[in-house]
Amino acid sequence: RYISDRLAAEKKLATVNRETQLLGQAFRLAVERETIAAAPMIRRLPERNTRRGFFERDEFEAVVAKLPDDLRDFARLACLSGWRKGELAGLTWGDVDRAGRVIRLRPEAAKNGHGRTLALEGDLTALVERRWQARIITAPDGSVRVSDLMFHRDGRPVGDFRKSWATACKAAGVAGRLLHDLRRTSVRNMVRAGVPERVAMEVSGHRTRSVF
Repeated sequence: RYISDRLAAEKKLATVNRETQLLGQAFRLAVERETIAAAPMIRRLPERNTRRGFFERDEFEAVVAKLPDDLRDFARLACLSGWRKGELAGLTWGDVDRAGRVIRLRPEAAKNGHGRTLALEGDLTALVERRWQARIITAPDGSVRVSDLMFHRDGRPVGDFRKSWATACKAAGVAGRLLHDLRRTSVRNMVRAGVPERVAMEVSGHRTRSVF
């Protein structure tokens, strides 16, 4: 009855599934704790809203051109690495080995708890050097400080910039695209370039081939 009522209220299938999933988890915990003997079967609705957003090179460059200066390299690294927003936002200069030409994502900073390494080649090398220069911040009073964050906004961590992203996408003629589409684009570009799936998964951090 609950599922029927939610569908009648025009809720998306995925939304209803997430809600009933919580109930299912509660029942399973109760079984594990021997509060109840068995958990009921909860119907799962077929979802048809899989994201399929990708950027072509010209579309991506158009969006980057419309982003604020302090977010452009953030978007570029997202597209080159396939790393998630939270993973990029937490990068510090302690994670970057400029001499060894690698960026290391610490396990505790990765969403899935598995660290990984990104080699610095081509565009990535130039990007890191730009960020190295941008670590020096000059305040209005003339004082100078150095940010330990690879990406920052006037020294502050990169937080929620959905509004800036949406504005840039709209101005570039690709309204509705998501920042997460850069992760999909990165994986597709690696496969197109002939990178073996195993290697691409190690770079992007995908743990299962089905999700990849």
